[in-house]
Amino acid sequence: MKWYRSVAKRGSLPPPRGQLFRGHYRHTIDTKGRLSIPSRFREALADGWGDKLVIVPNGKGLDVHPLKSWEELEARVAALPSLDPDARQFRYGYLSLGQDVVLDPQGRIQISADYRGRGGLVKDVVIIGMQKMFEVWDAERWAHFERDGGAGALDETRARLASKGV
Repeated sequence: MKWYRSVAKRGSLPPPRGQLFRGHYRHTIDTKGRLSIPSRFREALADGWGDKLVIVPNGKGLDVHPLKSWEELEARVAALPSLDPDARQFRYGYLSLGQDVVLDPQGRIQISADYRGRGGLVKDVVIIGMQKMFEVWDAERWAHFERDGGAGALDETRARLASKGV
């Protein structure tokens, strides 16, 4: 965990006790658009991340960032030259879509009808831990992803990451 301590000293991550989001969890979105966050993820949020989140449509579902992680991403993009075309595109296509949500006392977030539609989320979903954030996918879309190429693409990605020392 040496890398973690050095990055945490710069203030870009929560305290070392903060947990990462990992694992897959099946949940449902209720008729009012509320999604219960898995208890392990709620524990991680309580252990350094906080109860404020930012949701963003990602083309496959929704990205869910703890506010601290989102602010870190915003700061990294803000540090880029203002006229950089990639930075501008990312601001327009991703950062501008961020929507603040807060965990309610039952550990749920409210997802607006617009964002449920953008993410293709109806009822049954899979919540996927992605270390400093998590994603919400429609359960059927996730099953197609796993069946239609998730494993093959993963093997290629592992090989590329191995060449980078991961």
